[in-house]
Amino acid sequence: MTKFLSRLCIYVSAAAVLTFGMAGLSAQAEANDIRKWQKKIVHLVAKKQVYPRSAIRKELEGRAKVRVNIDRTGAIVSHEVITPTGQAVFDKEIPKLMKRINPLPVPPESLTDTELSFVLPLSWVIN
Repeated sequence: MTKFLSRLCIYVSAAAVLTFGMAGLSAQAEANDIRKWQKKIVHLVAKKQVYPRSAIRKELEGRAKVRVNIDRTGAIVSHEVITPTGQAVFDKEIPKLMKRINPLPVPPESLTDTELSFVLPLSWVIN
């Protein structure tokens, strides 16, 4: 079991973590601020995401996409699973994860909307 545990990985895809329009960004500094904010979210999710014990025992894997809506303070207003994993154990874990990561880091000032929405890809994978 120890060898198996060392092969468990939980991935949060940094490349696609946040997908929303960035039209109107005029400065490279603003784009850098957004990338830094995205990285903070990726690190927070990676730190708080859990591989359920029952999934470990059964050697299950899963991938999901979750639409997350946040306010200006970073508080998660709502979330919606847009692509479930197909494994009940992981799908039940998603709302728990949303509670553990709430609030998210405060969005940069260059994102002026009162509410932001992005897609968060989640993976539970055995290497």
